[in-house]
Amino acid sequence: PQEPPAEPRPRDTPEDICFEAAANAIALHPARALLAAGDVDGDVYLYSYSCVQGDNRQLWSSGHHLKSCRDVAFSHDGQRLLTVSKDKAIHLLTVEDGRLETRIAKAHSSALNCVLPVDHHILATGDDGGELKVWDLRKGDAVLEARQHEEYISAMAVDGNGKILLTASGDGTMGVFNIKRRRFELLSEPQNGDLTSVVLLKRGKKVACGSSEGTIYLFNWDGFGATSDRFALRAESVDCMVPITESIVCTGSLDGVIRAVNILPNRVLGCVGQHMGEPIEQLAVAPGGQLLASCAHDQKVKFWDISSLGSMVVDEYRQKKKRGGPLKALSSKAAGSGEDFFADLREEQEDTAEAATGSDSD
Repeated sequence: PQEPPAEPRPRDTPEDICFEAAANAIALHPARALLAAGDVDGDVYLYSYSCVQGDNRQLWSSGHHLKSCRDVAFSHDGQRLLTVSKDKAIHLLTVEDGRLETRIAKAHSSALNCVLPVDHHILATGDDGGELKVWDLRKGDAVLEARQHEEYISAMAVDGNGKILLTASGDGTMGVFNIKRRRFELLSEPQNGDLTSVVLLKRGKKVACGSSEGTIYLFNWDGFGATSDRFALRAESVDCMVPITESIVCTGSLDGVIRAVNILPNRVLGCVGQHMGEPIEQLAVAPGGQLLASCAHDQKVKFWDISSLGSMVVDEYRQKKKRGGPLKALSSKAAGSGEDFFADLREEQEDTAEAATGSDSD
């Protein structure tokens, strides 16, 4: 007799979503299992994702941008998708059907790089020339324009009251803007490398910035001029970073590895997942904090189970680490067993030169 058709297998995480062009930017809906992505061709996609095998669906795509889409973000109410592009335009699309509702062409004089919704009507955009603009959609115009940075704005964050906006820049500084009073407050002193990311932690008492040199810089809230602490991850870079809990962030790096990092005490907890050798462009956390999504140069969005991170307890006491051990695998899909994969991910990189001469891994 014929076997009945197999039930679709439930998975820990949704299957990978593959794109025809590399996705620069992803965002996860604040309430529903929806993923938005923007790619290097300027196309924007909305997918529904699910842990049931074969259940990811493309809901719509939008080709309104003329050049690469650099960032995407859902509005707080989840009804709009904000997108910005190298073509200098800001688009607002309806999440329901991908209809272009608002288009601000020539929004900046340089290519746009990032967008952040602040509240229902207010959004911020940053460009390649270091200019920040804050927009009021009711007025259809910018209410704050500031060029304080000498290099591109890579990322932005805002406090819970929608009052203080922080920018990370390729010039190595963090910018602080009071958007309620519509004015620039200060720049931090420059750090090493480009600042690539900025997140609030410890219930808003700490700010962490990632740098292209692989260091996380910490600032006290209200102490934005100088760092309070720094933590070198021994990763080749920190290219993107998202907060998972009040103390834990996930970082994406050029080496394709997603690390979970505890802040104060500063510890690399382990590897959540990886796009093998493919630089990671952006990370996004699902509502509920159980799933992380990542996009990389391999033209894939992958999902990772981060449910174990919430319960990790990090001891203040520094245990003596076994030097050069592999990163601990924190999810079932993290390459923890493949010892070879970690040969070039050693936490200590001191013997690189000797290792290179005596290595037969090529």
